Amino acid sequence: MSEKIEELKAEIEDLTIHLADMLEAVLYYAGVPEKNLEKGVKAYIEALDEVFDEEDGGMGYREMVEVIEYLKKHRPELFA
Repeated sequence: MSEKIEELKAEIEDLTIHLADMLEAVLYYAGVPEKNLEKGVKAYIEALDEVFDEEDGGMGYREMVEVIEYLKKHRPELFA
């Protein structure tokens, strides 16, 4: 059983890395230059609570766009 748990942990870690890469790609195509991607990811994560008031719910593409629009308005330096 512990071998299966270790396999699942490794899979979760791989998926987490893949999701972080995808978020960087989304921010890059939204206009965040490569030099600001790390800051952009941190700002995105922080903005989730600011935009959605800690609601539990699905995060589809519309919600992601809403957070990016929020960042463009409140953190324009990330896009320069």
